[in-house]
Amino acid sequence: MDNKFETNAIRTQIERSQFLEHSAPLYLTSSYVFEDAEDMRASFAEEKDRNIYSRYSNPNTSEFIEKICKMEGAEAGFAFASGMAAVFSTFAALVESGDHIISSKSIFGSTHSLFVNFFPKWNVTTSYFDAHNLEGIEALITPKTKILYAESPTNPAVDILDLEVLGAIAKKHNLILIIDNCFASPYLQQPIKFGADLVIHSGTKLIDGQGRVLAGITVGNADLIDKVYRFSRISGPALSPFNAWVLSKSLETLAIRVDRHSENALKLAEYLEAHPKVNWVKYPFLKSHPQYKVAIKQMKAGGCIVAFEVKGGLQAGQEFFNAIKLLSLSANLGDSRSIVTHPASTTHSKLAAEDRVAVGITDGTVRVSVGLEHIDDIIADIKQALG
Repeated sequence: MDNKFETNAIRTQIERSQFLEHSAPLYLTSSYVFEDAEDMRASFAEEKDRNIYSRYSNPNTSEFIEKICKMEGAEAGFAFASGMAAVFSTFAALVESGDHIISSKSIFGSTHSLFVNFFPKWNVTTSYFDAHNLEGIEALITPKTKILYAESPTNPAVDILDLEVLGAIAKKHNLILIIDNCFASPYLQQPIKFGADLVIHSGTKLIDGQGRVLAGITVGNADLIDKVYRFSRISGPALSPFNAWVLSKSLETLAIRVDRHSENALKLAEYLEAHPKVNWVKYPFLKSHPQYKVAIKQMKAGGCIVAFEVKGGLQAGQEFFNAIKLLSLSANLGDSRSIVTHPASTTHSKLAAEDRVAVGITDGTVRVSVGLEHIDDIIADIKQALG
Protein backbone atom coordinates (compact mmCIF):
# COMPACT_ATOMS: atom_id res chain seq x y z
CA MET A 1 0.00 0.00 0.00
CA ASP A 2 1.31 3.45 -0.94
CA ASN A 3 0.95 5.37 2.32
CA LYS A 4 1.07 9.15 2.76
CA PHE A 5 4.09 11.03 4.12
CA GLU A 6 2.84 11.27 7.72
CA THR A 7 1.92 7.58 7.82
CA ASN A 8 5.33 6.49 6.54
CA ALA A 9 7.00 8.73 9.14
CA ILE A 10 5.16 6.91 11.93
CA ARG A 11 4.72 3.36 10.62
CA THR A 12 8.14 2.69 9.04
CA GLN A 13 9.82 0.52 11.69
CA ILE A 14 12.37 -2.26 11.95
CA GLU A 15 11.11 -5.79 12.48
CA ARG A 16 9.79 -6.49 15.97
CA SER A 17 11.85 -8.65 18.29
CA GLN A 18 10.57 -11.71 20.13
CA PHE A 19 9.16 -9.34 22.75
CA LEU A 20 6.68 -7.83 20.25
CA GLU A 21 7.33 -4.25 21.32
CA HIS A 22 5.07 -1.55 19.86
CA SER A 23 7.81 1.09 19.72
CA ALA A 24 11.20 0.22 18.20
CA PRO A 25 13.80 -0.56 20.89
CA LEU A 26 17.26 0.98 21.19
CA TYR A 27 20.06 -1.29 19.96
CA LEU A 28 23.13 -0.15 21.89
CA THR A 29 25.57 -2.68 20.53
CA SER A 30 28.90 -2.22 18.79
CA SER A 31 28.92 -5.64 17.12
CA TYR A 32 26.81 -8.67 16.24
CA VAL A 33 27.30 -12.44 16.58
CA PHE A 34 27.37 -15.08 13.87
CA GLU A 35 25.76 -18.52 13.81
CA ASP A 36 28.89 -20.32 12.67
CA ALA A 37 32.11 -19.91 10.64
CA GLU A 38 30.28 -20.02 7.31
CA ASP A 39 27.79 -17.36 8.42
CA MET A 40 30.69 -15.15 9.45
CA ARG A 41 32.53 -15.67 6.15
CA ALA A 42 29.43 -15.07 4.01
CA SER A 43 28.53 -11.95 5.99
CA PHE A 44 31.94 -10.32 5.52
CA ALA A 45 31.93 -11.36 1.85
CA GLU A 46 28.65 -9.40 1.52
CA GLU A 47 26.80 -12.50 0.38
CA LYS A 48 24.32 -11.78 3.17
CA ASP A 49 22.58 -8.50 3.95
CA ARG A 50 22.95 -8.33 7.72
CA ASN A 51 24.46 -6.27 10.53
CA ILE A 52 28.15 -6.89 11.18
CA TYR A 53 29.40 -3.86 13.10
CA SER A 54 27.63 -0.64 14.07
CA ARG A 55 30.18 1.45 12.19
CA TYR A 56 28.67 -0.16 9.07
CA SER A 57 25.01 -0.46 10.07
CA ASN A 58 22.72 -0.82 13.06
CA PRO A 59 18.96 -1.54 13.33
CA ASN A 60 18.28 1.98 14.59
CA THR A 61 20.26 3.74 11.88
CA SER A 62 18.66 1.46 9.29
CA GLU A 63 15.18 2.50 10.44
CA PHE A 64 16.13 6.19 10.33
CA ILE A 65 17.64 5.85 6.85
CA GLU A 66 14.61 3.94 5.54
CA LYS A 67 12.27 6.68 6.73
CA ILE A 68 14.27 9.46 5.08
CA CYS A 69 14.54 7.44 1.87
CA LYS A 70 10.75 7.04 1.73
CA MET A 71 10.26 10.74 2.45
CA GLU A 72 12.74 11.86 -0.22
CA GLY A 73 11.90 9.20 -2.82
CA ALA A 74 15.47 7.88 -2.60
CA GLU A 75 16.85 4.42 -3.34
CA ALA A 76 19.37 4.22 -0.49
CA GLY A 77 21.17 6.25 2.15
CA PHE A 78 23.82 6.46 4.84
CA ALA A 79 23.58 8.25 8.19
CA PHE A 80 26.39 10.28 9.76
CA ALA A 81 27.43 11.70 13.12
CA SER A 82 26.79 15.29 11.94
CA GLY A 83 25.61 17.27 8.96
CA MET A 84 29.17 18.27 8.06
CA ALA A 85 30.27 14.62 8.28
CA ALA A 86 27.61 13.94 5.66
CA VAL A 87 28.83 16.78 3.44
CA PHE A 88 32.52 15.86 3.70
CA SER A 89 32.08 12.11 3.37
CA THR A 90 29.76 12.42 0.38
CA PHE A 91 32.21 14.57 -1.55
CA ALA A 92 35.26 12.61 -0.42
CA ALA A 93 33.67 9.37 -1.63
CA LEU A 94 32.89 10.76 -5.08
CA VAL A 95 35.76 13.06 -6.12
CA GLU A 96 39.26 12.18 -7.28
CA SER A 97 42.39 14.29 -7.64
CA GLY A 98 41.89 16.73 -10.49
CA ASP A 99 38.11 16.84 -10.26
CA HIS A 100 36.15 20.08 -10.33
CA ILE A 101 33.06 21.09 -8.31
CA ILE A 102 30.59 23.83 -9.21
CA SER A 103 28.78 25.23 -6.19
CA SER A 104 26.38 28.01 -5.38
CA LYS A 105 28.07 30.92 -3.58
CA SER A 106 25.26 30.82 -1.03
CA ILE A 107 26.26 27.86 1.13
CA PHE A 108 26.97 27.13 4.78
CA GLY A 109 30.28 28.59 5.99
CA SER A 110 31.80 25.24 6.96
CA THR A 111 31.00 23.77 3.54
CA HIS A 112 32.68 26.77 1.94
CA SER A 113 35.74 26.14 4.14
CA LEU A 114 35.91 22.56 2.88
CA PHE A 115 35.90 23.76 -0.71
CA VAL A 116 38.52 26.49 -0.32
CA ASN A 117 40.77 25.33 2.54
CA PHE A 118 40.84 21.54 2.39
CA PHE A 119 39.82 20.09 -0.98
CA PRO A 120 42.59 22.01 -2.82
CA LYS A 121 45.11 19.95 -0.81
CA TRP A 122 43.87 16.95 -2.80
CA ASN A 123 43.80 18.88 -6.08
CA VAL A 124 40.02 19.23 -6.08
CA THR A 125 38.91 22.70 -7.15
CA THR A 126 35.62 24.60 -6.84
CA SER A 127 34.02 27.35 -8.91
CA TYR A 128 31.10 29.37 -7.59
CA PHE A 129 27.95 30.59 -9.33
CA ASP A 130 25.55 33.29 -8.21
CA ALA A 131 22.30 31.88 -6.84
CA HIS A 132 20.48 34.62 -8.78
CA ASN A 133 22.12 33.70 -12.08
CA LEU A 134 21.71 30.01 -12.86
CA GLU A 135 22.32 30.81 -16.53
CA GLY A 136 25.98 31.38 -15.63
CA ILE A 137 26.53 27.78 -14.49
CA GLU A 138 27.24 26.29 -17.89
CA ALA A 139 30.10 28.73 -18.53
CA LEU A 140 31.89 27.27 -15.47
CA ILE A 141 31.71 23.64 -16.63
CA THR A 142 35.01 22.05 -17.66
CA PRO A 143 35.91 18.50 -18.76
CA LYS A 144 36.94 17.90 -15.13
CA THR A 145 33.63 19.02 -13.60
CA LYS A 146 31.97 16.18 -11.71
CA ILE A 147 29.54 17.69 -9.18
CA LEU A 148 26.97 20.50 -9.16
CA TYR A 149 26.08 21.50 -5.60
CA ALA A 150 23.58 23.88 -4.02
CA GLU A 151 21.43 24.63 -1.00
CA SER A 152 17.83 25.73 -1.39
CA PRO A 153 16.63 27.62 0.57
CA THR A 154 20.10 29.06 1.15
CA ASN A 155 21.77 29.71 4.48
CA PRO A 156 21.20 32.37 5.77
CA ALA A 157 19.83 34.64 3.03
CA VAL A 158 16.88 32.32 2.29
CA ASP A 159 17.31 32.54 -1.48
CA ILE A 160 15.52 29.93 -3.59
CA LEU A 161 17.23 28.12 -6.46
CA ASP A 162 15.13 26.54 -9.18
CA LEU A 163 15.87 22.84 -8.67
CA GLU A 164 14.29 21.92 -12.00
CA VAL A 165 16.79 24.17 -13.82
CA LEU A 166 19.70 22.70 -11.85
CA GLY A 167 18.46 19.19 -12.62
CA ALA A 168 18.31 19.93 -16.35
CA ILE A 169 21.85 21.37 -16.39
CA ALA A 170 23.22 18.38 -14.47
CA LYS A 171 21.53 15.91 -16.80
CA LYS A 172 22.69 17.74 -19.94
CA HIS A 173 26.34 17.70 -18.82
CA ASN A 174 26.31 14.36 -16.98
CA LEU A 175 27.05 15.95 -13.60
CA ILE A 176 26.15 14.62 -10.17
CA LEU A 177 23.60 17.02 -8.67
CA ILE A 178 23.80 17.21 -4.88
CA ILE A 179 21.28 19.34 -2.98
CA ASP A 180 21.47 20.31 0.70
CA ASN A 181 17.79 20.15 1.69
CA CYS A 182 18.31 21.04 5.35
CA PHE A 183 16.27 24.27 5.46
CA ALA A 184 13.25 22.72 3.77
CA SER A 185 13.26 19.23 5.32
CA PRO A 186 11.92 16.22 3.38
CA TYR A 187 8.40 17.31 4.28
CA LEU A 188 8.46 20.58 2.36
CA GLN A 189 10.64 19.63 -0.59
CA GLN A 190 11.96 16.53 -2.38
CA PRO A 191 14.85 17.56 -4.69
CA ILE A 192 15.06 14.11 -6.32
CA LYS A 193 11.74 14.89 -8.03
CA PHE A 194 13.51 17.76 -9.80
CA GLY A 195 16.60 15.82 -10.87
CA ALA A 196 18.88 15.66 -7.82
CA ASP A 197 21.05 12.54 -7.59
CA LEU A 198 21.83 12.95 -3.89
CA VAL A 199 20.19 14.89 -1.06
CA ILE A 200 22.00 15.87 2.14
CA HIS A 201 20.47 16.83 5.49
CA SER A 202 21.80 18.01 8.78
CA GLY A 203 19.54 15.93 11.02
CA THR A 204 20.55 18.28 13.83
CA LYS A 205 18.06 20.83 12.52
CA LEU A 206 14.38 20.29 11.66
CA ILE A 207 14.65 16.50 11.56
CA ASP A 208 15.52 16.39 15.28
CA GLY A 209 13.56 19.56 15.93
CA GLN A 210 14.41 19.93 19.59
CA GLY A 211 18.12 20.74 19.69
CA ARG A 212 19.17 17.44 21.27
CA VAL A 213 21.45 15.50 18.95
CA LEU A 214 23.90 15.92 16.06
CA ALA A 215 23.31 13.95 12.87
CA GLY A 216 23.61 13.99 9.10
CA ILE A 217 22.29 11.85 6.28
CA THR A 218 22.79 11.48 2.53
CA VAL A 219 20.19 9.70 0.41
CA GLY A 220 19.65 9.17 -3.30
CA ASN A 221 20.92 7.06 -6.18
CA ALA A 222 21.88 3.57 -4.96
CA ASP A 223 25.12 3.34 -6.97
CA LEU A 224 26.37 6.68 -5.63
CA ILE A 225 25.31 5.82 -2.08
CA ASP A 226 27.27 2.56 -2.35
CA LYS A 227 30.42 4.65 -2.92
CA VAL A 228 29.53 6.85 0.05
CA TYR A 229 28.90 3.74 2.19
CA ARG A 230 32.22 2.11 1.27
CA PHE A 231 34.15 5.27 2.07
CA SER A 232 32.27 5.82 5.33
CA ARG A 233 32.48 2.28 6.70
CA ILE A 234 36.28 2.66 6.54
CA SER A 235 36.62 6.30 7.63
CA GLY A 236 34.11 5.91 10.47
CA PRO A 237 31.73 8.92 10.54
CA ALA A 238 28.66 6.75 11.27
CA LEU A 239 25.69 7.97 13.29
CA SER A 240 25.35 6.53 16.80
CA PRO A 241 22.43 4.14 17.41
CA PHE A 242 21.12 6.33 20.22
CA ASN A 243 20.97 9.44 18.05
CA ALA A 244 19.38 7.43 15.23
CA TRP A 245 16.72 6.18 17.65
CA VAL A 246 16.01 9.76 18.80
CA LEU A 247 15.78 10.99 15.20
CA SER A 248 13.47 8.21 14.07
CA LYS A 249 11.10 9.20 16.87
CA SER A 250 11.44 12.86 15.86
CA LEU A 251 10.40 12.08 12.30
CA GLU A 252 7.02 10.89 13.59
CA THR A 253 6.14 14.54 14.32
CA LEU A 254 8.08 16.23 11.49
CA ALA A 255 5.04 17.13 9.39
CA ILE A 256 2.99 18.62 12.21
CA ARG A 257 6.02 20.51 13.56
CA VAL A 258 7.08 21.96 10.21
CA ASP A 259 3.51 23.04 9.48
CA ARG A 260 3.53 25.11 12.68
CA HIS A 261 7.08 26.39 12.08
CA SER A 262 6.00 27.60 8.65
CA GLU A 263 2.77 29.15 9.91
CA ASN A 264 4.62 31.08 12.63
CA ALA A 265 7.46 32.12 10.31
CA LEU A 266 5.11 33.56 7.68
CA LYS A 267 3.29 35.61 10.33
CA LEU A 268 6.60 36.92 11.69
CA ALA A 269 7.83 37.77 8.18
CA GLU A 270 4.63 39.70 7.46
CA TYR A 271 5.02 41.61 10.73
CA LEU A 272 8.65 42.49 10.03
CA GLU A 273 7.87 43.59 6.48
CA ALA A 274 5.73 46.40 7.90
CA HIS A 275 8.19 47.41 10.65
CA PRO A 276 9.79 50.86 10.24
CA LYS A 277 13.15 49.72 11.69
CA VAL A 278 13.62 46.89 9.20
CA ASN A 279 15.24 47.47 5.79
CA TRP A 280 14.18 44.22 4.15
CA VAL A 281 12.71 40.79 4.93
CA LYS A 282 13.19 37.52 3.06
CA TYR A 283 10.96 34.50 3.50
CA PRO A 284 10.17 32.03 0.68
CA PHE A 285 6.39 32.34 0.94
CA LEU A 286 6.30 36.14 1.18
CA LYS A 287 5.01 37.44 -2.16
CA SER A 288 7.80 40.03 -2.08
CA HIS A 289 10.48 37.32 -2.14
CA PRO A 290 12.38 37.54 -5.46
CA GLN A 291 11.93 33.81 -6.10
CA TYR A 292 8.42 33.49 -4.67
CA LYS A 293 7.06 31.76 -7.80
CA VAL A 294 9.88 29.20 -7.71
CA ALA A 295 9.34 28.63 -3.98
CA ILE A 296 5.64 27.84 -4.33
CA LYS A 297 6.43 25.56 -7.28
CA GLN A 298 8.87 23.32 -5.41
CA MET A 299 8.00 23.76 -1.71
CA LYS A 300 4.89 22.87 0.28
CA ALA A 301 5.39 25.82 2.66
CA GLY A 302 8.13 28.32 3.48
CA GLY A 303 9.93 26.62 6.38
CA CYS A 304 11.19 28.03 9.65
CA ILE A 305 13.84 30.58 8.60
CA VAL A 306 13.23 34.32 8.25
CA ALA A 307 16.08 36.68 7.34
CA PHE A 308 15.89 40.44 7.78
CA GLU A 309 18.13 43.48 8.11
CA VAL A 310 17.93 45.88 11.02
CA LYS A 311 18.27 49.56 10.08
CA GLY A 312 21.41 51.10 11.52
CA GLY A 313 23.99 48.46 10.58
CA LEU A 314 26.24 46.61 13.01
CA GLN A 315 25.56 48.75 16.08
CA ALA A 316 21.79 48.51 15.68
CA GLY A 317 22.13 44.78 15.13
CA GLN A 318 24.15 44.35 18.32
CA GLU A 319 21.60 46.39 20.27
CA PHE A 320 18.85 44.18 18.89
CA PHE A 321 20.60 40.96 19.98
CA ASN A 322 21.39 42.35 23.42
CA ALA A 323 17.73 43.31 23.91
CA ILE A 324 16.33 39.87 23.09
CA LYS A 325 14.67 38.25 26.14
CA LEU A 326 12.57 35.23 25.13
CA LEU A 327 14.28 33.99 21.97
CA SER A 328 17.61 32.18 22.23
CA LEU A 329 20.92 33.57 20.98
CA SER A 330 22.34 30.48 19.31
CA ALA A 331 23.79 29.23 16.04
CA ASN A 332 21.40 26.29 15.67
CA LEU A 333 18.13 26.25 13.75
CA GLY A 334 15.02 24.12 13.31
CA ASP A 335 14.54 23.91 17.09
CA SER A 336 11.18 23.99 18.88
CA ARG A 337 12.57 27.11 20.58
CA SER A 338 12.95 30.24 18.45
CA ILE A 339 16.56 31.27 17.83
CA VAL A 340 18.14 34.50 16.57
CA THR A 341 21.57 34.42 14.96
CA HIS A 342 23.98 37.05 13.64
CA PRO A 343 25.49 35.24 10.63
CA ALA A 344 28.26 37.77 9.93
CA SER A 345 29.87 37.16 13.33
CA THR A 346 28.96 33.47 13.81
CA THR A 347 27.99 30.89 11.17
CA HIS A 348 29.55 32.80 8.25
CA SER A 349 32.33 34.67 10.08
CA LYS A 350 35.00 32.67 8.23
CA LEU A 351 33.91 34.20 4.92
CA ALA A 352 35.69 37.34 3.75
CA ALA A 353 33.58 40.49 4.13
CA GLU A 354 33.15 40.84 0.36
CA ASP A 355 32.10 37.18 0.08
CA ARG A 356 29.45 37.69 2.75
CA VAL A 357 28.02 40.71 0.95
CA ALA A 358 28.01 38.74 -2.32
CA VAL A 359 25.64 36.18 -0.81
CA GLY A 360 23.38 38.72 0.89
CA ILE A 361 24.89 38.75 4.39
CA THR A 362 25.27 42.30 5.69
CA ASP A 363 26.45 43.39 9.14
CA GLY A 364 22.81 44.01 10.06
CA THR A 365 21.45 40.68 8.79
CA VAL A 366 19.50 38.69 11.36
CA ARG A 367 18.52 35.04 10.87
CA VAL A 368 15.51 33.91 12.88
CA SER A 369 14.74 30.23 13.24
CA VAL A 370 11.08 30.55 14.14
CA GLY A 371 10.06 27.99 16.72
CA LEU A 372 6.85 26.52 18.08
CA GLU A 373 6.07 29.05 20.80
CA HIS A 374 2.89 31.08 20.44
CA ILE A 375 3.40 33.52 17.58
CA ASP A 376 2.19 36.46 19.70
CA ASP A 377 5.03 35.88 22.16
CA ILE A 378 7.63 35.54 19.38
CA ILE A 379 6.51 38.80 17.78
CA ALA A 380 6.36 40.58 21.14
CA ASP A 381 10.01 39.76 21.86
CA ILE A 382 11.15 40.83 18.40
CA LYS A 383 9.10 44.02 18.72
CA GLN A 384 10.62 45.07 22.04
CA ALA A 385 14.14 44.20 20.85
CA LEU A 386 13.70 46.43 17.81
CA GLY A 387 12.69 49.22 20.19
